[in-house]
Amino acid sequence: MGSITVTLAINTQEFARLYRGQAREVICTAKDGRTVQFPANVLRQFLTHNGIYGEFEIFFPNDNRFSKIEKLK
Repeated sequence: MGSITVTLAINTQEFARLYRGQAREVICTAKDGRTVQFPANVLRQFLTHNGIYGEFEIFFPNDNRFSKIEKLK
């Protein structure tokens, strides 16, 4: 299983778009420069009053599909 690390800074207004379904995917740049796309709904568990901020590790099996996400910092 592979993994990739991303740093996210999503304020509550931006996340509201994700929550309402206006955006279904998050696209960001990983720390190693690769572009990553994953389902937005997996971030709900990390939502605070300020939004979603921090460093996350995204895990994916050999077929490069999302498996799980964990907050690192």
